[in-house]
Amino acid sequence: MTSELLERALVEEATKKSGLIWVQGTASAAAARALWHVWYEGAACVVGDGPGEQPLPGLVDGGDAVVTVRSKDKGGRIVTWPARVVELAPGSPEWEGAVAELKGKRLNASDGEEMPERWRRECRVLRLEPRGTTVPLPSDSQAARPVPTSATTRRPIPAALPRLLRRKRT
Repeated sequence: MTSELLERALVEEATKKSGLIWVQGTASAAAARALWHVWYEGAACVVGDGPGEQPLPGLVDGGDAVVTVRSKDKGGRIVTWPARVVELAPGSPEWEGAVAELKGKRLNASDGEEMPERWRRECRVLRLEPRGTTVPLPSDSQAARPVPTSATTRRPIPAALPRLLRRKRT
């Protein structure tokens, strides 16, 4: 019993403090994805699958998922726990409470106060409820190839840049 309580406390505290969790739904072969979340009433809550929101591949209502929590300061893996996925019905008291928490943590939303209504129409709000015991941490890095995207941070430097830099030094 003491071991179970300690594991539960570790899951809750680590998940509360981490800005991202890595979630892999067992309903598909999709790789684990980093998701922003909030801890609310004993579960990690996420919103997504709508325009401009994070994708939630493989997470189906009533299904299972594996959640890996990283350290906020060092980025290393702290704990991995199994979860049951519960989709909250829009407008239900549980949905309203989770959305109020999620709204406060959502960064860079284009629609501000209209966001909950957009989530009601176009997105899914899920609870990832811890179940069972924690999963032993793997011994390998579990590094995976990044998801393909058109986003980039590397571009060729402009041809005139070396001349401009030399000019500033003098």
